Amino acid sequence: MNPAGPTPEAGREIVLSRELDAPRELVWRAFTDPTQVVRWWGPNGFTTTIKKWDFRVGGEWTHTMHAPDGTDYPNHSIFREIVPQQRIAFGNYGGRRVDSGAFFEATWTLESLGPKRTRVTGRMIFPSAQDRDTVVREHGAIEGGNQTLAKLAAYLADPA
Repeated sequence: MNPAGPTPEAGREIVLSRELDAPRELVWRAFTDPTQVVRWWGPNGFTTTIKKWDFRVGGEWTHTMHAPDGTDYPNHSIFREIVPQQRIAFGNYGGRRVDSGAFFEATWTLESLGPKRTRVTGRMIFPSAQDRDTVVREHGAIEGGNQTLAKLAAYLADPA
């Protein structure tokens, strides 16, 4: 138990983490090069199309995730913080007016665990616990996030 009490994010966040057999520099490029991002971003069976990639603080990332059933999930993000080879933070504002759960703040951190090993951690904070629970229940956000990290691991193992 936290002696200072619960954090403001308590109940509103999803945290995903995976250790990758790749140097941090290689993982950073996979996160920051749009030609690589489209090769692994999204859960199993999904593909991603990037419309805009302006990788700088204040820049926009507009992409659509295409589900295996043909449903398109448009996303619009603004990069908030970029610390080379360490951290990327962005606000995701979704793209579907009815999907309030698509609104969240995300921070991805890359931690070097050695010359050929990196821990990637993604933290998404939603406006409310209800929004977080909705994306977990209706969109499988935790499972999908873990699948996305598994796709990243597979891509890094064989980027061809």
